[in-house]
Amino acid sequence: MGVHSASELVLAGLDPEQRAAVTAPAGPVCVLAGAGTGKTRAVTSRIAHRALTGEVSPRHVLAVTFTARAAAEMRARLTALGAQGVQARTFHAAALRQVRYFAPRLLAGRAMPELLDSKARVVTLAAARVGLRTDRAAARDLAGEIEWAKSSLVEPGEYVVAAAKALRDTPHEPAKVAEVFAAYERLKRSNGVIDFEDMLRAAVWGIEEHPDVAEQVRGQYRHFVVDEYQDVNPLQQRLLEAWLGGRDDVTVVGDASQTIYSFTGATSAYLVDFPRRHRGATVVRLVRDYRSTPQVVGLANAVISQARGTEARLRLELLGQRPAGPEPELRIFTDEPAEAAAVATRCRALVDAGTPAREIAVLFRTNAQSEAYEKALTEAEVPYVVQGAERFFERVEVRQAMVALRAATRSIPGETPLRVAVVEGLSAVGWAPDAAPAGGAARERWEALAALVQLAEEHAASPPVLPIGEAAAVERPMTLADFNDELARRAAQQHVPTVEGVTLSSLHSAKGLEWDAVFLVGLSEGTLPTTYARTPEQVEEERRLLYVGITRAREWLWLSYAVARSPGGRARRPSRFLPQLDRSGGGAERAGAGAAKRAERRRPQMVSCRICGATLLSGPDRKLGRCPTCPSDIDQDLYERLHDWRARVAGAQKVPAYVVFTDATLVALAERRPGRPEELIAIAGIGPRKLGLYGELVLALVGGAAVDDVCPEKTFEIEP
Repeated sequence: MGVHSASELVLAGLDPEQRAAVTAPAGPVCVLAGAGTGKTRAVTSRIAHRALTGEVSPRHVLAVTFTARAAAEMRARLTALGAQGVQARTFHAAALRQVRYFAPRLLAGRAMPELLDSKARVVTLAAARVGLRTDRAAARDLAGEIEWAKSSLVEPGEYVVAAAKALRDTPHEPAKVAEVFAAYERLKRSNGVIDFEDMLRAAVWGIEEHPDVAEQVRGQYRHFVVDEYQDVNPLQQRLLEAWLGGRDDVTVVGDASQTIYSFTGATSAYLVDFPRRHRGATVVRLVRDYRSTPQVVGLANAVISQARGTEARLRLELLGQRPAGPEPELRIFTDEPAEAAAVATRCRALVDAGTPAREIAVLFRTNAQSEAYEKALTEAEVPYVVQGAERFFERVEVRQAMVALRAATRSIPGETPLRVAVVEGLSAVGWAPDAAPAGGAARERWEALAALVQLAEEHAASPPVLPIGEAAAVERPMTLADFNDELARRAAQQHVPTVEGVTLSSLHSAKGLEWDAVFLVGLSEGTLPTTYARTPEQVEEERRLLYVGITRAREWLWLSYAVARSPGGRARRPSRFLPQLDRSGGGAERAGAGAAKRAERRRPQMVSCRICGATLLSGPDRKLGRCPTCPSDIDQDLYERLHDWRARVAGAQKVPAYVVFTDATLVALAERRPGRPEELIAIAGIGPRKLGLYGELVLALVGGAAVDDVCPEKTFEIEP
């Protein structure tokens, strides 16, 4: 096959936007690629097309991404396209390779320092040096904070100010974290070891401070591709700029709506600002979604269309390319155990109907939520695997808690209420009900043990029938010893090895993956968004998490939340990000060419409370534009004038007052006080017809006019 025909073969089957990305001229190119739009195909095809046409040499191309799996997929696709020799690596792998190669030159013959696999051990020693005792979770959180600082190019002496500016939720008082950070750096130097951030910095330093190294690196790599560019941190961007050395032959690929790792230092700012920093850059938008049905795509669009902030400037409205499928379902349950049981039952039904268990996923906000689903799936005899985390009963803190609870049976009287006994027993491992820590790993540890307390509450609310002696059985409250037996039984059941099963995963761990059927669970206020999302930017990242979860589904999507955490518990509201969906579980529109088009046109409509931002589900609430429990800012004088005016209009037209405007519409008008026609028509219950009939008069009333001024001696007759 000739070179020309090979390059044309690369272009075969690409859609117009993908082809534009592949054939874009040399120089800065920004590919904004929505979920499921074939970004990997586009970017590998661009590299192959340039190589096959002789525009670039494969050995002069460096493609970087964020996971070894993604890099391996790139290499495999490039080989299949005939572009052997391209280096496709993670940032860390590329930097490590260069640092090792140049180490003899940079270190004057000294051996390259050992690379730390984990910061935790050194961080623990550093914390002890400054008088801070830490457990494994606290050490992980401190290590994460140091990693954020180093990835953000923040030195120990700058940490306190930088953390405050970034609104970091620090695991300890910032000044103390800075002390640990400084001690950690000293310990590394004295032990002759480096961490992954040091390695990236060494690669930057080697290029920026050694002209001979810079010349060799830039002579080798002349064309760059960066995948998942929205996840680049300042240190990685610094390395990319060092590689480029002022040149501009770089293609970046990303989706600002999938920016969900800002807590690690990742920022979409470089993606958002790319056209400004690279004047004349080619920008291509990939919006044709080949992964999901139009119904799933429509829901994803509805959720992300409400986004605000920097990332929202680059949001993409996806166009579903697959045939129509079932409508997404929203399910509401009385409590979390009922939610988990229903999910397990549906998983069982899907598997029995022929869906492979590996093509089903249950996604949640935090790993601590997995236990309920592990238990429910076990009882439904559905195999499962846990993605990116240990199974609940394999977690170190849970095993330690079970040991502490068994030991507590020797000191806690048997008649002690179960919840009290469990809380007292967990105090031995440092858990307290009102002491949720700030740090991520420490908080997750706290939540895992809180899940044990919640389980105790459930059993205390529904005492079992337990055997006494050989022949009799009586109903009595569960004791701590009984609870320990229950935990042991669950642990034994859930430790059965599985080869293939339903995937249980946090939303963060699910990014980059996809399944035929996806369950998004626990979608209540306080969980998604988490209560720890306090700033508008943090809340928007929670919204993007839901968007990422939705776009993991190919065909079948379930969204659910529980009104209460446990039976009889305090009621919660659904997540503010949820759209208004069909709760009847109504299926897809059926066959026919027009059905798919109608399904694609359908867009779930979202109405959020203008006070707290929660999604409004009932008609009256949606019309008011706020939750019934949120404070009203009604203008009482305006409401009374509107009420009087409505009565006169209804009397003149000889119709009931609600035909003019309902009471809820009057309240909404008096609360929201619209000043323009477009604000008026935005209120539910006021359409174009009523805007034409009453709009001018209502706006006059809102502006302060008296009822007599807008109701002269005239009848409000409506033309037939």
